[in-house]
Amino acid sequence: MSTIIALAGKGGVGKTSLSASIVRILTEEKKDKKILAIDADPAIGLSVALGVDVSYTLDDIRLRVAKDVTEGMNDTQDILAEAKFRLLDAMKEDKGFAFLAIGRPEAAGCYCAINTYLRQVISMLAEEFDYVVIDGEAGIEQINRRVMEKVTHLLLVSDQSRKGIEIIKTIDNVSKELVMADKTGAVLNRILHPENLKEEILDGIPLLSVIGADDVLVENDIEGMSSFDLPDDAKILNGAREALKKLEII
Repeated sequence: MSTIIALAGKGGVGKTSLSASIVRILTEEKKDKKILAIDADPAIGLSVALGVDVSYTLDDIRLRVAKDVTEGMNDTQDILAEAKFRLLDAMKEDKGFAFLAIGRPEAAGCYCAINTYLRQVISMLAEEFDYVVIDGEAGIEQINRRVMEKVTHLLLVSDQSRKGIEIIKTIDNVSKELVMADKTGAVLNRILHPENLKEEILDGIPLLSVIGADDVLVENDIEGMSSFDLPDDAKILNGAREALKKLEII
């Protein structure tokens, strides 16, 4: 059975950096396993964090399959087979992992169709990979639309702000009905004074790790470098390792 790890939380709390760090750690710890990174945020930030160039996205595939349907391909099994072929063909493979981006639909304002397709893709690809890491879009929309319902591990990421904490509490409550995760936990990132942090603020959400503010990561981002360029002792990598160990993934 695949291990599917999804990261959710407010925008700007470091989900993408943490997702990229998790992918790097899995490639180092699970060299004999098949790993897939999915950028489920239309901003496609995970590609930069992993050092991947994106030329073909999930929305491109959705539109191509939709065109096949309108042109007469009506058999459901043929449509699914074609979609799966295009997905596997579109994935970038590098540094021990495959990569797929959701893309940005041409129609402004609504991501309903692509989110629905993403949910189907996650189910379809789960059998092809041992580990899937999903960098979710900011907020709760993909949880509400059951995009993440098949994940096995849900990581709720926040900084120390009240808004960030309240959002992951809301996601945690909603996910109990809409996500079939085996394990859920919180990672608190960019914390200025970790020693003053009180776990009680999470209202019972298991705390997986606390990651302090890190100038090394900031410089890495400014220079446009990937998570694979970070030193082994970078705070974000140590925090990601701690979280994965508590979840018994590594």
